[in-house]
Order: sequence, then C-alpha cells, then structure tokens
Amino acid sequence: MIIKKKIWLESFQEIFDGKKKFELRLADFDLKEGDMLILEEYNPKTKQYTGRKLIKRVKNLSKVKLTDFNPVDEIIKFGHYIIELE
Repeated sequence: MIIKKKIWLESFQEIFDGKKKFELRLADFDLKEGDMLILEEYNPKTKQYTGRKLIKRVKNLSKVKLTDFNPVDEIIKFGHYIIELE
C-alpha cells in the first residue's frame, strides 16, 4: 500500500540527511510492514507544502499505547524518549 503523510521541516531534513531512521505517528491509519510512505515536507508556519517528498518503505512497525506503560500525569510531566539503538 502507498500512504501519503505530511512531515514537518526538521523531521524531513533529518530523514533526508540519513540522521533519522524512525518516525513516531498517531496510529489513526492502517499501516503494515512493507507499505510505502510518501512523506511530503510541510511548513506549519506557512501552512503550505514545500514540494519536497521522500518515499520510504516501512521496515519495522510497532504499535503501542503509551498509557499502557505510564500514567497520563507522568507522561505529561516527563514525556517519552524515542531511542534508536545502533
């Protein structure tokens, strides 16, 4: 399946540069390993797409509910890390 999603400037550039190899998204759409994501760079300040796009294949996919691991008040207070291990 091919899925289009907007992505903000900083995240787009980090993926483009090869520094970021993950993406955190609300699981409000169907997605599975092997699907192709078309990431369209979007500027939230101007509320416009820049015209740049990346096409990436979903390699690994995990779906979690963060509230299963921590209470909401702790999530609000501390947030979460997204850790990429090498």
